[in-house]
Amino acid sequence: MDRRNVEAIGVRRTGWAALDRDPQQDTVEFTCPHCGARDKKNARRERVLYRFTDGFLQDLQGEVTQCHTCKKQLRVVPIVMLHDQDEERRFEAVFAVDHLVHSN
Repeated sequence: MDRRNVEAIGVRRTGWAALDRDPQQDTVEFTCPHCGARDKKNARRERVLYRFTDGFLQDLQGEVTQCHTCKKQLRVVPIVMLHDQDEERRFEAVFAVDHLVHSN
């Protein structure tokens, strides 16, 4: 039996990128690969554990969670920390192209 979890990319917004939410909340946002629903979870790892990789601060260990919509397990990895709008645009450009390559 294969017990590996399907993976999704997580985003943790801080600073200027997080102006649309309560500053007390520190969440990781992701899209469920099973059902396609956007979901979020509380961030557990300290920010100092993130490492600069591929032009972004990332947590390459990730976290295992459960989708609140379909109730299936998944692994959120990598978790990319975005601090401002420029990083958000760059992230979307890089990972949108990467997603298209993997889906073909």
